[in-house]
Amino acid sequence: MDKVLVLGPSWVGDMVMAQPLLALLKNLYPQVKIDVAVPAAIKNLLVAMPEVNRGISLPFRRGQLDLKQRFQIGRTLRASCYDQAIVLPNSWKSAIVPCIAKIPIRTGWLGEQRWGLLNDIRRKSAVKFLQGSQYPLAVQRFLVLALEKGAPFPTILPTPRLLVSKQSIQSVLHRFGESQQKPILGLCPGAAFGNSKRWLPEYFSEIAQAYLKMGWAVWLFGSSEERAFAELIQKSTENRCRNFTGLTNLLEVTQLISLASAVVSNDSGLMHVADALNVPQVVVYGSTSPLEARPFSQRSRLLHLDLACAPCFKRECPLGHYRCMRDLVPSMVLEALQAL
Repeated sequence: MDKVLVLGPSWVGDMVMAQPLLALLKNLYPQVKIDVAVPAAIKNLLVAMPEVNRGISLPFRRGQLDLKQRFQIGRTLRASCYDQAIVLPNSWKSAIVPCIAKIPIRTGWLGEQRWGLLNDIRRKSAVKFLQGSQYPLAVQRFLVLALEKGAPFPTILPTPRLLVSKQSIQSVLHRFGESQQKPILGLCPGAAFGNSKRWLPEYFSEIAQAYLKMGWAVWLFGSSEERAFAELIQKSTENRCRNFTGLTNLLEVTQLISLASAVVSNDSGLMHVADALNVPQVVVYGSTSPLEARPFSQRSRLLHLDLACAPCFKRECPLGHYRCMRDLVPSMVLEALQAL
């Protein structure tokens, strides 16, 4: 295998969880060149994945077919002469590009009945993990696509890892006029999925105030859509935090998170970034479960309440009370941080 095209996920956390697949490919085929095609918004995250030969920006709009563009990009990629394409999203449309690119081996889960578009189809109902259970983790579901059908699964599970250089870290610090004179607590108050995955801003504020009193710097991370949550934290702390929300691209926020002594995060893409950097963190779970897309680092503490209604996996609380988040109070997070 000389050249492989990986069609990556559209979500930050999923792309981080796909990194072990890239590492496994390099282990199986040391000379392979791996190109990864992802939405433009997350392409620069690939810089922190040394297995990637080239990142390719996909201009498709989320939820849109964009058929003409998919055909154009597929025809353009024919010249790259890939030996195999590995399609990580399960959607029908995501398999169009490698088919049009005439890549001879096109691997992926059956998904939306993608017969013809894929010719190396894996069926979840037929694949078993270790002692007979189905692949329970997203990382494992990605990893199996690097293996030939029927090949044994690795006994040691590769875990997500992102690498950033000291030089690049110093560069981003210089850009924002920051330093490492104090220990840094990173707070990630956003979650793209919805309110049911977001711990309350006033709870994040309590954590920020506690660590500011201890002489720490508190840095807020997130996208521009999450800036409103960060501004509530800023207001309650009299603007004593450093608010990076909406100001950084994914590579820059990765570089900055790598400097943190600890992180508090929702179940979000940045949680997976911190995990892949092996930064100590406390993760707060509400409507979701840590069983499928948990952090792997031994330096993580996972907090969730054993409620009858949780996990519901809904974007908004169907009962309207959000107890899974409201009843998980700041003292629990502070205690977990101290344990770290």
